[in-house]
Amino acid sequence: MEMPLTPMEFARRARRLYADREALVDGDLRLTYAQFFERCDRWSTALQQLGVKSGDRVAYIAPNTHAHLESCYSVPQIGAVLVPINYRLTADDFAYIINHSGACVVCAHSDYLDAIDGIRDKIPEVIHFVALEGAKPGWIDYEAALKAASPSFSVPAIAETDLISINYTSGTTARPKGVMITHRNAYLNVLGTLAHQSFTPGDRYLWTLPMFHANGWTFVWLITAKGAAHICLRKVEPKSIFKLIADEHISFFCAAPTVLIGIANAPEALRATAPRGVRLFTAGAPPAATTIERIEGELGWEITHVYGLTETTPFITICEERPEHNELSLTARAKIKARQGVELVSSGEIRVIDENGNEVPPDGNTLGEIIVRGNVVMKGYFNDPDATARAIRDGWFYTGDAAVVHADGYAEIRDRLKDVIISGGENISSVELEGVLLRHPAVQEVAVVGMPHDKWGEAPHAFVVLRDGAAASEEEIREFARENVARFKVPQWVSIVPELPKTATGKIQKYVLRRGAAGIVRQ
Repeated sequence: MEMPLTPMEFARRARRLYADREALVDGDLRLTYAQFFERCDRWSTALQQLGVKSGDRVAYIAPNTHAHLESCYSVPQIGAVLVPINYRLTADDFAYIINHSGACVVCAHSDYLDAIDGIRDKIPEVIHFVALEGAKPGWIDYEAALKAASPSFSVPAIAETDLISINYTSGTTARPKGVMITHRNAYLNVLGTLAHQSFTPGDRYLWTLPMFHANGWTFVWLITAKGAAHICLRKVEPKSIFKLIADEHISFFCAAPTVLIGIANAPEALRATAPRGVRLFTAGAPPAATTIERIEGELGWEITHVYGLTETTPFITICEERPEHNELSLTARAKIKARQGVELVSSGEIRVIDENGNEVPPDGNTLGEIIVRGNVVMKGYFNDPDATARAIRDGWFYTGDAAVVHADGYAEIRDRLKDVIISGGENISSVELEGVLLRHPAVQEVAVVGMPHDKWGEAPHAFVVLRDGAAASEEEIREFARENVARFKVPQWVSIVPELPKTATGKIQKYVLRRGAAGIVRQ
């Protein structure tokens, strides 16, 4: 008899096998899997008592807390659809996503109750408002409702093609789009990840990655599938990360490259507390080889680079380590680890194609766009057939990422297609140039964008954040570039800035940099 492929199967198995194992730590709260799932079941009952039915959308605005993790089971196991919202957005963005998704219930952490109260008149279709923490008039108290409910909820039939979540894109240049992820999508992404990375019930996972970001890259279900422990982290900062790694014996975490930069540049007193052997995934933006080299060489941690998009559930490639890589120097190995890599066993078919639709040669130089087809590609954009048709053509999802393919078949992203700089007819990869500038000893972070130039049409502008206590002039940065890249790739302009604008998922908002630099005279 066939069974639908759904992450709820991981929950069923965990209930039987890991009931007495520690499932979750959130500050002073510690729950076994039996206790965790009883809470999930009680909230499922409470949601049904509030009138939530199969297919209804339930929105969450919360950091990485036990209540947020519970939503990943209590909502989908009654056939409803989870809408995890980026909590760093504005109140108007909250209103847009809530309305666009058609959410009938909004659940919010105490930090966001006032923001939601301020837009209630803009979200008239919402029936119930739930305060996950911090009781307030006009809000249902999550803990009180959960305790009052029975753990016996009505179990609906769930098809693997049903939606498990609608995840909204960051919306940095336009209104965010709702990515429809099915139970099958999520299930297969978990299995594919497990095929490439070993986990055991003894693992302890630190939630540095926002749970709203592509469902925590599906680790909200993967960790449970292996009976490992979820360790919540409500605010991502190096001090808290190193403390929990030491105190909770963390063995694995996921992080965007910006988080890795913070770890690599943390004070020596913090880094000295770190145990060796911690494993981690990095994704969200191409990591710099120098960052990988520092963390693996100085901390003794093992980094695996994975790549994907919200629209692909998200993983489609992994920089799979091969035995011959271990024979390389740390520097050479780090350069390979910075590549996006090869297909996961579950991701389907990946191609890098030129503007004529032909696959690029594996020469490590010819630029093309990454496209993918397979079982992890989204069902489409919610209530947006035109955007869906633009993104998925002839059965292929077009990522918008520009990459090359090396002789060993490993793909390497050189840029977003829209961020490739064409200067005097030459293509310049902002990612490549950023990686070079990050090798300067005074540089902590850097972003390169293309700006109009009277002679060359376009030229690179580098925005540089220096390390604490370090000093370097703009001309010194340019001179460093001259010594390490071809002349046409050297930044025409360098700006030393205190910080770079980023989304909540750690991606640098290059459009903000372009807009801020637009008034500079170009010649």
